[in-house]
Amino acid sequence: MRKVIKIAALSLFGLMLSAANADEVAIKRSMAKSMPSVKIDSVKPSEVKGLYEVIVGANIFYVSGDGKYLLQGRLVDVATRKDLTEEKLSNTRKQAIEKVGQDNMIVFKPKIKKYTVSVFTDIDCGYCRKLHSEIDQYLAQGITIQYLFFPRTGKDSDSYNKAVSVWCADDRNAALTAAKKDQKVPAKTCDNPVDEHMQLGADFDVKGTPMIVSENGNIYPGYLPAKQLVEALESEKNPK
Repeated sequence: MRKVIKIAALSLFGLMLSAANADEVAIKRSMAKSMPSVKIDSVKPSEVKGLYEVIVGANIFYVSGDGKYLLQGRLVDVATRKDLTEEKLSNTRKQAIEKVGQDNMIVFKPKIKKYTVSVFTDIDCGYCRKLHSEIDQYLAQGITIQYLFFPRTGKDSDSYNKAVSVWCADDRNAALTAAKKDQKVPAKTCDNPVDEHMQLGADFDVKGTPMIVSENGNIYPGYLPAKQLVEALESEKNPK
């Protein structure tokens, strides 16, 4: 009898997996038709029965099993008040930044590293300049700052061209510091990751600069003094 029950349970599990796989195929087909330019990274069942979580880059949305209905928004566990979508988004942001890599960012490193944050910055943004003017304070707290460019005025704007010139400079760190002080940086062009940074910022839904992203993929919009940032990063390590 036990053997029969075990076989029945395995068969049921197999049917459930087949149904889930069929839904995933249907979703991918439906989205390929309606949004052919969208590259789907993963499709899997969400915490809600009949609703599937779809990850595209650093974005998450939800789709019905037949692929006909799409829902954008946050999925919240009412009992725990936990934002389930944000938990997943944090992980996708973390992976996206790791994919860019430090070689494609301008990095300011402390003598003793305790934390790492990635900062979307605009050379002409006032609070971005304020943050960078205090770079030594962040370094003193053991914070590694990884800069990604996000010129708010868009591609081929003055801010964009400054970002390219900074990247193409012989000493990028010194050039960025000079540009943040409104000093002239010689105009240069070369292969650069500025467009990639901007696309990532768009994927992260950057509304303004600076925007700080922690190692865990959590977002802190706007300027934060070094000590306040440390408190926020410590709270990630030791959540209440």
